[in-house]
Amino acid sequence: MDRPKRIQFWGEDENDDRLVVEILEGKKTATVCKADEYYESDGEFDDGGLETGDLVDVFDLKQQLRCRIRITDVYPVLFGKIPERLWMGEVCQSAEHFQEAHRHCWLDNDLTDDFELVAIHFELVEIVTPKDNTR
Repeated sequence: MDRPKRIQFWGEDENDDRLVVEILEGKKTATVCKADEYYESDGEFDDGGLETGDLVDVFDLKQQLRCRIRITDVYPVLFGKIPERLWMGEVCQSAEHFQEAHRHCWLDNDLTDDFELVAIHFELVEIVTPKDNTR
């Protein structure tokens, strides 16, 4: 691959970019993926398989490059044992709030305590302004 990896953050619908806004504001510093889908690409703007050290382009839901992040940590986690640094990085108020939010988003999954996730922590490296968005 001759470009940085890519990721999109999905909100409640195709117009909900609040998660990207939280990254741009420096609030959101973590995300999760279902473990069985971790290495799968989810289209042209979401490569999957992120690893510690990766520089990743973040696209909004209109396929506009918004920022770049660097992956700082990747580890497995169970849905019933969400560590504080993960729920805080996901801009949640508690592990229970994290679980409630993900149950709401992943309605088609049986999110039991043993459901396997992959946690991904990152830091904001660069905000890309619209005039820089020609790459």
